[in-house]
Amino acid sequence: MKRSSGFTLIELLVVISIIAILASLALPAITGALARGQMTQTLSNMKQLHLATQQMALDATTTGDINLGWPGDIGGTWSGWATNIVGGNYMSTNDFKKMITAPGVIPTGNTPDSPGKSAIIVYKVGESSESATVFLSSANFTNTTSGGASPAATAKPYGNKGFIVYRKGGDGSILQARQTGASYTNIIGNFTNVVDGQPSS
Repeated sequence: MKRSSGFTLIELLVVISIIAILASLALPAITGALARGQMTQTLSNMKQLHLATQQMALDATTTGDINLGWPGDIGGTWSGWATNIVGGNYMSTNDFKKMITAPGVIPTGNTPDSPGKSAIIVYKVGESSESATVFLSSANFTNTTSGGASPAATAKPYGNKGFIVYRKGGDGSILQARQTGASYTNIIGNFTNVVDGQPSS
């Protein structure tokens, strides 16, 4: 009689077990790469918000319009900053909402001046602020007054995987959560009070 070749049940279970072990080893690397990609997208969004705000500040300088400028120069409120970016045609309403969105944080407000929640914190920088002053940060960096605390694992949008800061001078950084605490100000420079407090998440 001719015997057909094939996997026995034991061999099949061993192969499945090996595949499962390899997949479990690769999963952290895959999720880490996904989070880094998402943080890079948020950094790009911050760049767009910075460019729109910088253009608005330049227009304020050339026209003398006191309703335009950096957040700290136009009342230091979220609504004043957001309304002028959209109302001044620096960015459309839909684009603005995309810029303040990140995984797990989607604006719920109907208008840019009241997003309900935001993935980005805006700080009260003004024309006289140094270029190293932080203008934007991701909302999972929540300690905005004492030099920085490590983000909580449950903090939106990126938990303790990392956070993003963008300075008035136009440079941004994706930082790891362990780069906070006493060394925080040495890494990213100065920051001022948050605009209107952090929008609720």
